[in-house]
Amino acid sequence: MPVEFAGNAERMPLTLGPLLLDAGIDETRALVIRHAFVTEPEESGLTGLHADSTHAEILAYTATQSSDPRRFPTVPPPLWIVFLREGGDQARLWGVVENRGEISRNEAVRTFDIVETDHMDELRGRLVLGWRSPRTWRMNATTASTYPVAGIADAEPIPFPGFDRLILNHAQLKAVMHEPRYASWRTALSSVLGIYLITHTRDGRHYIGKADGEESIRQRWHAYATNGHGGNIELKRLDPSSFRFSLLRVFDPATPTREINAAESHFKNALDSVRYGLNRN
Repeated sequence: MPVEFAGNAERMPLTLGPLLLDAGIDETRALVIRHAFVTEPEESGLTGLHADSTHAEILAYTATQSSDPRRFPTVPPPLWIVFLREGGDQARLWGVVENRGEISRNEAVRTFDIVETDHMDELRGRLVLGWRSPRTWRMNATTASTYPVAGIADAEPIPFPGFDRLILNHAQLKAVMHEPRYASWRTALSSVLGIYLITHTRDGRHYIGKADGEESIRQRWHAYATNGHGGNIELKRLDPSSFRFSLLRVFDPATPTREINAAESHFKNALDSVRYGLNRN
């Protein structure tokens, strides 16, 4: 049944509109898409989706749209809110992507440069929308904003993978710092100091950083989650969506600062991150 919230005089059903507003999405500049698991005809040029489609396959499927203006807008808006069909009259949020423009087309299909955003990240896979028009697969967000929220599932806790297996992109880092399902990760990162690595994935350059004294890894990484650069001059010039975060070595909070400094110097030398990377000294 639809989710409700208390109004001044009565309980009213929650709709998509307030969630878009809370996520900072202008519904006049957004498109809502509901993918179904289908096998596309060969002549369409589309690949189709199935229940076992990977995240990358869904992203690629979303980027490829029909060249027929009756099927897809000639000038689509900059944000696409993507759902996956669930039953005949519901849809579950997959994610929100930014449309950076058309990059190719032929008689059958157009391909767009789309990138994932962190809009509504905390609702991915959890938000289920009542879909009033089962035969309609895309619409303007102004129309979809009136659709009722059928449910928002509790976020399942995600086990901490261990310090030596931790690799996060910037969107994932922000989720770790804020979402309830990552509470155990924040606890673990609060318990250690250490040396961390930021890789700029577009060109492979490295930045070696440290958390020492009273600043834990969690506190240091929270700064990167907040502003993307943590105050580092070289990182300010770059797009944080291209960063990948990992840990090189962790230390107990009682470890002397000189030992952490020595480890930081070792990794800067080992990875040559001053001469060829993003460290300035």
